[in-house]
Amino acid sequence: MKLTSEIFGKLIPPAASGNRGDFVYRKVAEFFAVVLVLLVALMAYLMYDGSKLSIQKFGFEFLFSTTWDPVKEIFGALPSLYGTLFSSLLALLIAVPLGLGVAVFLSELAPSWLEKPLSFLTELLAGIPSVVYGLWGIFVLVPFLREVVEPFLFRRFGSLPFFRGAPYGFGMLAGALILAIMVLPIISSISRDVIKSVPESQREAAYALGATKWETIKIVLSDARTGILGAILLGFGRAVGETMAVTMVIGNRPLISASLFDPAYTMASAIANEFTEATSDLYLSALIELALILFVITILINVAARFLMWRIEKRLGNASTK
Repeated sequence: MKLTSEIFGKLIPPAASGNRGDFVYRKVAEFFAVVLVLLVALMAYLMYDGSKLSIQKFGFEFLFSTTWDPVKEIFGALPSLYGTLFSSLLALLIAVPLGLGVAVFLSELAPSWLEKPLSFLTELLAGIPSVVYGLWGIFVLVPFLREVVEPFLFRRFGSLPFFRGAPYGFGMLAGALILAIMVLPIISSISRDVIKSVPESQREAAYALGATKWETIKIVLSDARTGILGAILLGFGRAVGETMAVTMVIGNRPLISASLFDPAYTMASAIANEFTEATSDLYLSALIELALILFVITILINVAARFLMWRIEKRLGNASTK
């Protein structure tokens, strides 16, 4: 027993300040952090390696080509790239006002007995599986859009390019609405926490100067704008990478159209639909290149969001020390 203790002590020296348990815990935590970085790098390398054939044949033209023809083995990412970004931005256009309204109500206006259950219900939306959203979209949302919403929009605004075409129900509008519902809890929950983190002294100072409730809320939102922008970017990252729910309602056609009624394709839905049908090496390589592009876009969005959240945390930390 003594010999084992001596060997253990030589392998794991005591920390300068603390015991061996702290030293082991720190090294294990560092190991897992390094493993996580290596996993991300390995994923990027494997996707790049798998897409080499497509990269060599199409080059940068892959990003700008509008043709996706597996029969002739001509592949271009622009239709699915357009569908991914357009549906995600449209979802944010719907979800951001709703999410901010929910966040302001929960943090500034709701009584305490109502805030907790509403916060729980809002966050519960984030835990619902995407396939459930997709089934709800097929059986509830799509028929409602086809029979009520899209005919109304066509009659009222059919002269605009956004509301032309046959009201099938399946299309860009359905995909954007599903995404808006899915990113709503992310935006509202993070925005609520950011608004609550604004020091109470800011509100008290506004009231002391004679500001109304709404004017005080505007001041609070101004202080929390960086964190709110980070929440919006995190929601955007979730919308860009969503697969099943969007695949089930967006129509899945590689088409670039301004009309919200027309079907579309996203990068995630293209991969999910066609990966098992890829019968040639070039076809498979093109799908892997789509995954690589989606991976890079998602990483960039999340890095930007985390940077903004870090800035707001640092600013609040500096404010608390003064």
